Amino acid sequence: MYSHLEDFIHQIYLRMGIVKPSEMDMFLIARLLGVVISYEKRSFRMDNEIILNKGTPRQEWMMFGHEVCHYLRHCGIQLVMNKLFIDLQEYQANYFAYHFCVPTFMLDELKINSVKDIVDHFNVDYEFAWKRFEIYQNKHYLREGIM
Repeated sequence: MYSHLEDFIHQIYLRMGIVKPSEMDMFLIARLLGVVISYEKRSFRMDNEIILNKGTPRQEWMMFGHEVCHYLRHCGIQLVMNKLFIDLQEYQANYFAYHFCVPTFMLDELKINSVKDIVDHFNVDYEFAWKRFEIYQNKHYLREGIM
């Protein structure tokens, strides 16, 4: 049983026809979502444009996942928001990125057993993969009543 967020992300990928990690191309996904990717010194989202800080493909993919959350799920201009609301949006975008860049339905399909498996399949760095693996394992422990 998937969470609301996992279902939401699963549906996004299914609508795009993406079912395997090898099909997860940031520029294709951006085009299918109707957003433009450009580069500046700082990452942010403005209307239908996702601005990324130039980095390695892994860094850009992880930043992209974060900014996609802002595009799909948030509205407003953070420059005029209360700090607590900004913090909430940033927390949500970080959590979304773990699930968007490494979707649960793909983890289940691949039978992922290690952080290295996530790094190898999903083009994310080790720290990101470690956190995502922890989230994934905790969900399974809860489901099985181990925790």
